[in-house]
Amino acid sequence: MRFVATADWQLGMPAAFLPDEARARFAQDRIDVLRRIGAVARDHEAAFVVVAGDVFDANQLHRSVVARAFDALREWTVPVYLLPGNHDPLDAASIYRSREFVEARPDHVHVLDYPGVHEVADGVDVVAAPWFTKFPLEDLVAGALAEVSRQPQRTRILVGHGGLLGIDGGDPALIDREGLVRALEERRVDVAILGDRHSCTEVAPRLWYPGAPEVTRHRESDPGHVLLVDVDDVGHGVDVKPVRVGRWSFLTLDVPVNGPDDLDLLEAELEAVEDKHLTAVRLVLTGTLTVGQKARLDTLLEQSADRFAAVRVWERHSDLAVRPDDQEFQELGLTGFAADAVDDLVTQLDTDHAQEARDALGLLYRLVGGPVRGRR
Repeated sequence: MRFVATADWQLGMPAAFLPDEARARFAQDRIDVLRRIGAVARDHEAAFVVVAGDVFDANQLHRSVVARAFDALREWTVPVYLLPGNHDPLDAASIYRSREFVEARPDHVHVLDYPGVHEVADGVDVVAAPWFTKFPLEDLVAGALAEVSRQPQRTRILVGHGGLLGIDGGDPALIDREGLVRALEERRVDVAILGDRHSCTEVAPRLWYPGAPEVTRHRESDPGHVLLVDVDDVGHGVDVKPVRVGRWSFLTLDVPVNGPDDLDLLEAELEAVEDKHLTAVRLVLTGTLTVGQKARLDTLLEQSADRFAAVRVWERHSDLAVRPDDQEFQELGLTGFAADAVDDLVTQLDTDHAQEARDALGLLYRLVGGPVRGRR
C-alpha cells in the first residue's frame, strides 16, 4: 500500500517579508504546488494523500484562498485527508466549518474532524489527532492513540501535528516522542506522520515530518518535499522516500565585505543563483568599506532586488562599518557647498547620527557620479 504524506501547506500565508510583486507570485505558487503533489500521487499510483495539519495559514482568510485550493485539488485523482492543526484548528470559527469550504468541498476531500481511527481504504486506517483550539492543554497524539490496540490485519497511519516533548520546549501540547516511538515499536501504528516542523525530518524509524511543500521562512533547513510512503501489506515494513515538489528558495548568505574584491565575490555569488525570481536572499554583512565601496554595494543590492524575489540585509546580525576615504571624494572634484557638505557629514560619523551620515555620504557619492558599478 502506498500513500503520499505532506503537511504545513500554510495556504494564504501573508509573506509580509516579500515585496508586493513577489508576494503575489509566492501566494500563487503555494496553490500551484498542490497540483505538483497531486501529480506525484498520480504518477506513483498512491492510494491517497494525508496532510498533517496547517493546511491553511489561519481560519480567517479571504474566500478566494479556499476556492483556488479546491480548483487545484479537483485535478487530483486520489482522496486527500486534511488534519486541522494549530494554524487552522477545528474551533467555532474554523475555516473547515465555513460556508465557502462546506459548500465547495470536492467529494474526494475529507477532513479528519475527530480523534482516533478513520478508515480510509480497505484494510487501512488513519489514526488522527486534530486540533480543536490553538492552545490545547494535552498531548493530542497520545489521546488519539489511547484506545488504539494492535491490529495485525490492518495498516494504520498516525497523523498528528506539533513539536516533540524534550526537543521543542515545555508546551503541554507537545507530543511525547517516547510514547509515540513505543506505539510504533508495538505496531499499534505502522508509521507516524507529523506536521509543524517545516523541514523534512526523519525523527526515528517510521516517524517523519514531511516538512512544508514550499519554503515558508529562512530558518528551514530542508523544505520543499512530500513523502512517498510504502507499507508492506504482509510484513508491514515501511519505506519512506522524500520527493521534491517545491520551487522557492530562501537563502541566508554570510558575507565578509572588506573591499572591492569581496564585492566582486558577492556579485558573482548572487549572479550564480538560479531561479532568482523564486529566491529570497537575506545577507549578513560584516567588514569595513569606504563610502564609495558602500555606494557600489547599495547599487548592487538595488539591482539584485529587481531580479530576485527579495534581497535584504539582516541588520540585526550584520556589522558593516563605513569609513571615509578622502581620495574618493577628491577624485569627484567637489567644490563649494558640496565639499562643505562632505566635510560636515564626515564629522558626524563619530556621533549618534553616524548611520544617517553614512547614508547621506553614499547617496551624495552616487548622485555626483562615483564609479559604483562594475569591477574596480
